[in-house]
Amino acid sequence: VQLQASGGGLVQAGGLLRLSCAAGASGRPFSSYVMGWFRQAPGKEREFVAGISWSGGSTYYADSVKGRFTISRDNAKSTVYLQMNSLKPEDTAVYYCAADPRGGRVGLSLDEYFYWGQGTLVTVSS
Repeated sequence: VQLQASGGGLVQAGGLLRLSCAAGASGRPFSSYVMGWFRQAPGKEREFVAGISWSGGSTYYADSVKGRFTISRDNAKSTVYLQMNSLKPEDTAVYYCAADPRGGRVGLSLDEYFYWGQGTLVTVSS
């Protein structure tokens, strides 16, 4: 499945952004995918941010974003979202959406996701 992330930009600390990730047509319904958001800051490894089960009933967050970020999905629109509130300069990174077609538990590591979007840059100024 092809993934297209959007919604990044420049925001001041304390501000908010909403990222979207739209899935293109594939041989299986969007609702069969576990979806995740990852980020990669300059000079650092890509890290897990949030994940959501196929139904949206289960969500997981990195400790660094818990209470500030919310992941959600709209299966009718084949889109997953990441609402980011109370942004901090350390949230600056390229954000990637990813899909796991196995549809089981929500993975927390990169190698559990098969498909990746192109990334969208989020810059938080102090």
